[in-house]
Amino acid sequence: MSNKLQNQYKKIVREDFPAKMEITFEDECGRHTFFYEKTEWVIGGERRGLRYGENPGQPAAMYRLINGNLRIAEVETLQAGRWLASDVELLQSGKHPGKINITDVDSALNILRYFQNEPCAVIIKHNNPCGAAKGGTLHEAFQKAFYADRLAAFGGAVAVNREVDRETALAIAQNYAEVIAAPEYGEGVMEIFGKKKNLRVMRIRNMEKLGDWAGKIFLDYRSLIDGGIIVQTSYNPLARAKEDLLPAQTEYQGKTYAVTREPTPAEYEDMIFGWLVESGITSNSVIYVRDGATVGIGTGEQDRVGVAGIARDKAYRKLADRLSWERSGKLFADAQAGDREEILTEVKRLRGGLPGCVMISDGFFPFRDGIDVGLREGVSAVLQPGGSLRDFESIEACNEYGAAMKFTGQRSFRH
Repeated sequence: MSNKLQNQYKKIVREDFPAKMEITFEDECGRHTFFYEKTEWVIGGERRGLRYGENPGQPAAMYRLINGNLRIAEVETLQAGRWLASDVELLQSGKHPGKINITDVDSALNILRYFQNEPCAVIIKHNNPCGAAKGGTLHEAFQKAFYADRLAAFGGAVAVNREVDRETALAIAQNYAEVIAAPEYGEGVMEIFGKKKNLRVMRIRNMEKLGDWAGKIFLDYRSLIDGGIIVQTSYNPLARAKEDLLPAQTEYQGKTYAVTREPTPAEYEDMIFGWLVESGITSNSVIYVRDGATVGIGTGEQDRVGVAGIARDKAYRKLADRLSWERSGKLFADAQAGDREEILTEVKRLRGGLPGCVMISDGFFPFRDGIDVGLREGVSAVLQPGGSLRDFESIEACNEYGAAMKFTGQRSFRH
């Protein structure tokens, strides 16, 4: 049975989706048709598209937009032909990519498009980042993203916004990744990746101009169980610089509440970095960020207190794993009992690396209990949309701890 289950991941599922697809919108001004064509690759002499969908046994196809545009009020959707993930070049692939490989890369691009001014790396697992970071070099950015959650990065999709150099390639190749996506690959890099026969090496030349996609709108289609489709314009984060942030203040029962401390320049920088990373994370979510890297990521929970606690607990666990790995090359669980005790003492002293972090929330805090989770760990600043009737509670909490806080004035839910 085990071999049978393993073999299903190696097969390409037959799909009979048509080579072309059209979606037409019609109004009093006429017809607006989007034209798509199926994406395929030749690998091992076989021309196919996606090997399967989210699971083996689910036929799937990917289409790229080749013509069509739609203007809705003042919003104009992306022009055709400016392809990214829907038209990747496969420089190396032991097998055809699956749906998840493509959508994970796309999720990384959704974040990377806001950080074209400096080297940045995002590692995606199951449509969410397990680590995201920027750095002075690409190697530094990748290492920071990788050690943010080394365990979750196993089998993930790595996407970077600079040409991959040998140093970065060697760091990536030391671990198991399903996908690496970059705008280009330097001398000797493909030789390094060639030793990982099933690593899908994707070149996306348009990533060199990925910043042009920041703020651009595309149509987001979601299918319903009855065959219905919901269409929405894509999310566009408006807060992309410190000047876009709003004061954390509110009126409640005739009294004005305001956070007294302004963020430091470093906190402002982490606020913007964290907010743009947050735009690519499944809600309800809370993340902690410090020095241009994620420290703890909590995703997809039903309550904000719980997700703040999950992100905190992950920060503690991931730091313990990192310390164990750096000291002995062993998983924390495999370390000697005495070493584990020593590491836990160090992690407790460091409070999971959370002191000095910025706490980012994609939705407002309805009460102070959620924000208190981070403040008790030494979080020094908070960024959230604001807009709760009880914003005064969060403001009072920050003032009690001497923390800074700003509002974005915009929610960042992603489902």
